[in-house]
Amino acid sequence: MPFTIEEVRADKRYLELLSEKFPTINSVSTEIINLQAIMSLPKGTEHFLSDIHGEANAFNHVLRNASGQIRRKVIDIFGMAMRDSDKRELCSLIYYPEEKLELVKRQQNPEDLDDWYRMTIHQLVELARFVNHKYTRSKLQKLLDPEFAYVITELLNEAKAEPDRQDYYNAIINSVVEVGRSEALIISICYLIHRLIIDTLHIVGDIFDRGPGAWQIMDTLTRYHNFDIQWGNHDIEWMGAAAGNLALIASVLRVSIRYANVETLEEGYGINLLPLANLAMEVYGDDPCTPWQTKDFDNNPRLKRSAQLMAKMHKAISIIQFKLEGQIIRRHPEYQMDDRLMLDKIDPRAGTITLDGKVYELLDKNLPSLLNVSDPYQLCTREQEVMDQLAHSFRNSAELQKHLRLLYQKGSLYLVRNGNLLFHAAIPMNPDGTFEDVEIDGQTYRGRALFDKIDQMIRDAYFPSGGDKHHQDALDYMLYLWCGPKSPLFNKDKMTTFERYFIDDQELYKEKKGAFFELANTKEVCQSILREFGLDKNSSHIINGHVPVRTNRGESPIRAEGIRLVIDGGFSKPYHATTGISGYTLIFNSHGLQLVEHEHFESREKAIVEGVDVHSHVQLEDFKYNRIHVRDTDRGKELQLQIDDLQRLLMAYRHGIIKEK
Repeated sequence: MPFTIEEVRADKRYLELLSEKFPTINSVSTEIINLQAIMSLPKGTEHFLSDIHGEANAFNHVLRNASGQIRRKVIDIFGMAMRDSDKRELCSLIYYPEEKLELVKRQQNPEDLDDWYRMTIHQLVELARFVNHKYTRSKLQKLLDPEFAYVITELLNEAKAEPDRQDYYNAIINSVVEVGRSEALIISICYLIHRLIIDTLHIVGDIFDRGPGAWQIMDTLTRYHNFDIQWGNHDIEWMGAAAGNLALIASVLRVSIRYANVETLEEGYGINLLPLANLAMEVYGDDPCTPWQTKDFDNNPRLKRSAQLMAKMHKAISIIQFKLEGQIIRRHPEYQMDDRLMLDKIDPRAGTITLDGKVYELLDKNLPSLLNVSDPYQLCTREQEVMDQLAHSFRNSAELQKHLRLLYQKGSLYLVRNGNLLFHAAIPMNPDGTFEDVEIDGQTYRGRALFDKIDQMIRDAYFPSGGDKHHQDALDYMLYLWCGPKSPLFNKDKMTTFERYFIDDQELYKEKKGAFFELANTKEVCQSILREFGLDKNSSHIINGHVPVRTNRGESPIRAEGIRLVIDGGFSKPYHATTGISGYTLIFNSHGLQLVEHEHFESREKAIVEGVDVHSHVQLEDFKYNRIHVRDTDRGKELQLQIDDLQRLLMAYRHGIIKEK
């Protein structure tokens, strides 16, 4: 891009600051050459996952096998030269290097072990070199384990060297084996392959939910090299709880207890459930709590021995949740959620509830905390004490707060990246396809402006700004995002949790979805959404999840003539019967898009011992005629701006506007 001397002079103050980093003509020229070279590289591979729902083992395996990409690379490189069983063993090693090495040492003849190390290092280096072709040497250095940075760099550079350099290459490997560092080097190369094969990981919502390992997923992400998160409704539920919203603390506890999933609470975050257990026994000690039995003990069989206590805790925290939700709904009439105020419609002595003039018999009539009270939404003294203790646990859990900060640091309500619009669930829309008006803080927002406002509200709920009232309003709004009708993370007319617990009437359980869920299956509406977010309607995509794709009923994840891709394939075990599969990964590499469908994950143990892998099948290939390079990406646009600035600095040096240092 040509620049005039006048433009360069106008930018002199900025260019002087830039000259601190590039003080000479040579340094500027070198950086321009470097950046222009990077622009010519193939774009890095992006992986998109959604709706993990706490299923840590399946998530970690898909991450380790790069959604089947590592196995495909092994087949491409070694082909017929390697037996299928050996390919499985090599893949298993790459996925789980520490555990696999321990198994190999037990199985291998000790006299043959050093030869196995040499052969394996050769194979891993060849694979690492193959997947490293998209990266500059400087980026590779940032991904390397510092302990083996020199060794791995030399091996990668010499892997295809001339025959007279082969002795040097072999000497490096022999030296590593002789000094007893083979295993450490193998582990280091395996993890390098993980980092090289996935350049960027996008998680399109719902890390948390009923699965037992949400905290383990978050722990994995704390060490992951490059990722972002688009918040889902279950993430918001946990974020609101960790920020101090008492209703969402109760909701998190209720869901966890209902599905016998307390590992994340107790083991992951050290949340003390004893106060709740004591309250439950005090209030419901003689109550069998039959309607409140935990649904599924598969996640945690040991809890089955405490089934009665779990049922009592389930009931106690549910009643507390309905009270606390009612308090927030009454504080905010603008939410228009008065139909969710149920407790004041109950006649606790008669054991009935009156809704829209119709009287229903309650499934559970033992409601002592609603007897003889002037306000059914007010917590009794013991309930308040328990919630204060639980809130203290949530606020003071170092691990939970660390993960919450990561969700804020790496997360957002939506993301626009490389021609793709990512958000978890929905955009509030009118039946005619226009964007619906939503009131927040007395003002009306729609479309992208609504998403930007909500993103700010979510941040204000954790990082107080604008005064105590605004902070409390933002914290309350986290409940609306969880279950409010115009929330882009929920977008149904109501959440019928209360009805499902207390009333035997299937009609009352229905939750009507917002207009988006049907309209977004049409090309025209998706194109209008893309335009709203500043994207090309003809070449861009919408990527979201939230609603499981029921492939066993013939549903397709590809909607709106290929513009919208719904990648919720049911990572979590309870959804397998609904979807018929175990999740999707959308892969966007330099050739284009691939949508990969995963079969069920058996276990980490079988993957290590037997080489059992998650089999994945390509459902969509949208490859481009021309390969996509860095210059074609958002990163390329950023690099071009840097090049333009450096070109102006170079002109300033050459015309004496700024002196070299």
